[in-house]
Amino acid sequence: MNIKSPEAFRTISEVSKDLSLPQHVLRFWETKFVQIKPIKRGGGRRYYRPEDIELLKGIKYLLYNDGYTIRGVQKVIKENGAKKIISKPVQNNNFTLDKDKHKYSTDIENKPHSMIAESKRKKLMTVLNDLVELKKKLNKGD
Repeated sequence: MNIKSPEAFRTISEVSKDLSLPQHVLRFWETKFVQIKPIKRGGGRRYYRPEDIELLKGIKYLLYNDGYTIRGVQKVIKENGAKKIISKPVQNNNFTLDKDKHKYSTDIENKPHSMIAESKRKKLMTVLNDLVELKKKLNKGD
């Protein structure tokens, strides 16, 4: 197997495999995020630059780990710039904390996500989102 340098361009199949995302998701994201601009060669073959891949990682993190919607990620990019999304995923947590509603920090939030199985984490995130929505409804009654 031929190992590429970190600066080498990657095909959509390589990026798909590296990010554990289907190729059609990458193509869809290209339509939703103008910042993702792979170079297209003859026959429409895509080649992703290292910065494209880092942006895709940041978008994936916000969508899958932080529970953002496509529109939410677009808003984050518009307000903070794509370079902020490219930064380390840990720094992306700054976008997920609504400073008015979440003024607390727990030890659980500071632990890496890898300590919780993905399925359990998704269930917990669903419960958390439900609780936040319920709190909003209760606060409206005040």
